[in-house]
Parts: sequence; C-alpha cells; structure tokens
Amino acid sequence: MRMDRFTGVVCALLLASAALTSCQKPAGQESAASGSTGAVTPSGYGATFLGVAECSSRGRDFREVSCGSEKASARVLDRHDGRPAEGAPCPPTTDFVLHISESRPAFDEDGDGAVPRGYACMRNLEEPHAGDPGRGGGPRTVVGDCLYTAREGQVKETACDGSGETAPRFEVTDAVARRAQCPPSTRLFVRLGGAEAVGCARRV
Repeated sequence: MRMDRFTGVVCALLLASAALTSCQKPAGQESAASGSTGAVTPSGYGATFLGVAECSSRGRDFREVSCGSEKASARVLDRHDGRPAEGAPCPPTTDFVLHISESRPAFDEDGDGAVPRGYACMRNLEEPHAGDPGRGGGPRTVVGDCLYTAREGQVKETACDGSGETAPRFEVTDAVARRAQCPPSTRLFVRLGGAEAVGCARRV
C-alpha cells in the first residue's frame, strides 16, 4: 500500500474493508484502502498526535480536534507506531483505521520536529458503525459478521441483513483457538487474529 509523504503535514489513509482468505488455502487478513489520502495537521490537543481517546474531524482531511467540538467525528480506540501488518491488531469494534505517515510538521508531540509513522484505530462517534458485528465493514472480522465468496479461496465481509451489494453466504458463529474446536455446522474457517484466531462460519 502506498504511503505518501508530505513535508509539514501528516497523511491519513482511511481503511474501511477487510479481505479474508477462506479455509481452502492458508488464511490471512488484509485491509483494502477505500478512502482518500488527506492532509492531517497536528493540533496539540494531547501529548501524542491522535492518542487514545482523542478525536478527529470528518471529511477528506483528518485533523485532531477536541472531542467536544462540533467538528469531532471519530474517537481513537488505540494507537500504535509502525505499520498495521507489523503491529498489534485494532480492537474488534474499530470502524476504520487511519494510517499516519512520518513527517516533520511545525507542531509535533514531543518537540523533536517529527510525528512518527503509525496508525490509529478509530470509532465513529455516531452511527453508522461499520465495525459492529454483521454490518459488513471494519478492518477486522468478528463473530457475528457475514461473508461471501469473492473468488476461489477468498471471502469478504458483507452486511448480514442483505443491504450490501452482495448477499451473505456465511456467518461467523464462533471464535476458537483451533479448527477442531469449531461446531459440526462449520463450513468455512477464517483467520480472526488474537488468541482465538480461528473463526467458524456456517452457511446462511
């Protein structure tokens, strides 16, 4: 995934969908970019730019704002340095992920003239919540989510109520440590991450 760099700003890349490999092949989770890169300027509300419990504005340009501001749109659930593929997974209720590229803005979190590359796990302050079970979005697949076959050996999330572009074919009913622990009704295994990394999905 391309990470743009700009002098004096921090770029945010909005992720809003997840692609999963089904049980026919080794499973893996990959987030697909579904938004645009926007300029983000640190505003100095916290010791860390977009730290945990801080808020961002809405629109194409994500900026850190006071959570009491009418411009506040989403709150940070978790914040990590580095790349998502190399770091800790976001909480299950994450609606989208903001990628923060390394830059040297006029204002930064510790006065050294730099904001390190990282990512923020975001939760919308109001509906819709794409990360909730069955809603068909979010960077993680969780129990209660529904899936459809995107191509051979790969499935993707879709809304369980049929409101998405593609009808659901499977529903994740359980999260377990090993495939052998899935119930007999399981027809698909997906990787969820964490201690209970195997998702057991039944046909719908």
